[in-house]
Amino acid sequence: MQPVRLQIHGDQRRTHSRTDDRRITFAGLAVSALLLGAAAATLVAPDGARRGLWLPLHLALAGAAGTAIASALPFFTAALAVAPPAGRPTRILAIGGIAGGALVVSGGVAAGAPAVAVGGGLTYLVGLAAVAVAAFGPLRGALGPRRELVTRAYAVAIGCVATGVILSTAYLSGLAVVVERWALLKPAHAWLNVVGFLSLVVAATLIHLAPTVAGARMQPRASARVAISGIAAGPPTLAIGLALALDYLVRLGAALTMAGALALVIHGFVVRTERGRWTTDPAWHRLTSGSLLLAPIWFAIGVSVAAAPFLRSGADPLAWDVAAVSPALAIGWIAQVLVGAWSHLLPAIGPGDPLAHRRQRRILGTAATGRLVALNAGVGLAMIGSFAAAPVVEAFGAILAAGSVLAALIAFGGAARIGLAATRGN
Repeated sequence: MQPVRLQIHGDQRRTHSRTDDRRITFAGLAVSALLLGAAAATLVAPDGARRGLWLPLHLALAGAAGTAIASALPFFTAALAVAPPAGRPTRILAIGGIAGGALVVSGGVAAGAPAVAVGGGLTYLVGLAAVAVAAFGPLRGALGPRRELVTRAYAVAIGCVATGVILSTAYLSGLAVVVERWALLKPAHAWLNVVGFLSLVVAATLIHLAPTVAGARMQPRASARVAISGIAAGPPTLAIGLALALDYLVRLGAALTMAGALALVIHGFVVRTERGRWTTDPAWHRLTSGSLLLAPIWFAIGVSVAAAPFLRSGADPLAWDVAAVSPALAIGWIAQVLVGAWSHLLPAIGPGDPLAHRRQRRILGTAATGRLVALNAGVGLAMIGSFAAAPVVEAFGAILAAGSVLAALIAFGGAARIGLAATRGN
């Protein structure tokens, strides 16, 4: 792989190799995939051991999705701004802190050991600080445009999750002022983490990733500005409203988030109308572009379902229902975006030569249409079963969607082995 040569001040040149940064990003995505597999495995554990849906959701969202963000966010910020990548120690600390912290918190809470969980929360915060340093530090040497909309969205997202983690860690430590108000702070914590952090980072990344995957031009779009503005402003506003028990702020935050989610769906369809015509790897292109088009639709549905009780009742501690929104947000949105992004990025930045990458695309695109249908139909059935109080339908939908995600993980593992084998062969 050739290093990237950057022009600086006339004849002075500086060479930045992204090979190491690509390897670290790939390794982090592999850890993320393992955490997603662990989350799926906990679904077969007894209800009491996994604390209902809490353990699989925490491993999938704080663990798998958080680790994917810690891996890819610094890579994207440096690449978009044509900046030198962050150093290896900072990148490893970011990924290790997020992955390790999520695992320790999950284990501590599941085992009823709050002191252990507090240690995991502090580790997660260290990882977040390293993510911020790795993502924003290199921008001081940027040669390209700063992409201010995306950069600011990432900064807001890290602020949201840091606040959410501090709240939950303070609760686990027994801090009285937090424990006494936890009924309202718990939904604020969830909204900050799931929407203010994970969803905002994913949405901001999709602004550039979706056109790349679709073969469309990367250009400013009004739908992108509305999407990022709404998703960035809504969660902090709603969380502050819950913390202060102010109905109007809760309603405003919910409305802003819904508007941003709908604008993200519009952005996806605008990009699709501008997409290129692919002559190779049609199944792989169908999977990646289809995943990144359908996922925002589930985000809009999940956010609308989650926001409706807040719009109706304001600062009501009973307005947040995890079970009602988890299929749409956890699987239809986050897991589907991870599948689409992994499938695109592995042949693009993973190990291997062009021949290996071609074989990877073929493996990653295996049964693309069937997997897309299974995942999205499964999420729909799980949502219908939840609202209709039909556990058989809900369980069948969850199994269908989980099977599609499992198939993606198997394909990801096979493609990764091909790339690693090609690297060793060279």
